[in-house]
Amino acid sequence: MLAPAITKEDELHWLALCLIPGLGMVKAGKLIERYHSPQAIFRASRSELESRGLAGSVAQTIASGCTFDDAVDQQQKMLENGTRLVPISDAAYPARLREIFDPPIVLFARGRLELLQSILLGVVGTRRPTAYGMAAAERLSADLAHAGLAIVSGMARGIDTAAHRAALDVGGDTVAVFGCGVDLIYPAENRKLASEIAEKGLILSEFPMGSPAYPQNFPIRNRIISGVGVGVLVVEGAQYSGSAITAKMALDQQREVFAVPGNITSKMSWGPNLLIKQGAKLVQEWNDVLVELPSDTRRALIGKAQARLGLKDGVMSLELNEEQPTLPPELGMASRVILAKLKADVPIQIDQLLESSDTLTSSEVIAALFELELLGLARQLPGKNFVKVW
Repeated sequence: MLAPAITKEDELHWLALCLIPGLGMVKAGKLIERYHSPQAIFRASRSELESRGLAGSVAQTIASGCTFDDAVDQQQKMLENGTRLVPISDAAYPARLREIFDPPIVLFARGRLELLQSILLGVVGTRRPTAYGMAAAERLSADLAHAGLAIVSGMARGIDTAAHRAALDVGGDTVAVFGCGVDLIYPAENRKLASEIAEKGLILSEFPMGSPAYPQNFPIRNRIISGVGVGVLVVEGAQYSGSAITAKMALDQQREVFAVPGNITSKMSWGPNLLIKQGAKLVQEWNDVLVELPSDTRRALIGKAQARLGLKDGVMSLELNEEQPTLPPELGMASRVILAKLKADVPIQIDQLLESSDTLTSSEVIAALFELELLGLARQLPGKNFVKVW
């Protein structure tokens, strides 16, 4: 039962329903199926609600309407924060998410609401990635966003942050799913990124405004990252990490699972490597994801990306896969020498660069590294280590 954008009175009832302690998403969803609207639920008597399988305390809370005061506070916070409520009955609610076992009955959204109707792909991974993992996440997220997919992640440190940033840097779409209220930023260092996503992308949460980032919230929100899209791409993560949990949820939701293979000696590769052994699609480039998507999805992506990528005899241009992009003409010779020594997956310490650069002075090496960083061709890691931007 789909409905157009809701009124303020409807919004108040949805908020009051989602604020009922102990109700749970599955039971809330069953109530909506039975009564069709939160207004009808609140008109039901306690005995009637108990006959539907609700605990006495939950039924009493609904019958008393005691959560409406908090719902009014939520409305005010949403107004101040530019947040829209998207109930499960709303036409704006993502269709794929509605299909999962326990979809949120409401979503709090800040930003471009139309992205909920995009073709979305989850990109997840460890909070402590290697240089290889960061390079892979950035390259694949940028290429996939450029191809028309909207990148969904949880804005955590590490792979999540790299995926969001890469999508934004190529002018693509990205959706951040929070494990707290959309008015709070976690982690705090991503405040600037969150502001940019709210402006150019979309911030999403099932948790009410002002909800803290409790640890138990993150596995709960992961089902949205997997459920809202066509699949999940795992870049790096330990065997029992949060990204592994998200991949399992994706399988349970009958979504595609993709994984980037990693170094067998790295614990951060155990998760994706195990997923590949269990049948996940191995990903080396963006097209490895696209070829696994349904034909109608691929056609939609081609139509969306045509203006940006162009079509050659009906086939999308493969410009994304150029291994050797043209270097900026202003790049100095010293910088070209240093760039040739850098690798995308293995950090090189500055002392090694100084020792191996016989024809360059130490000041020339440092100046070259600075120029490469400014041009976005290299990145400095902790400990004066440098990697090439892949």
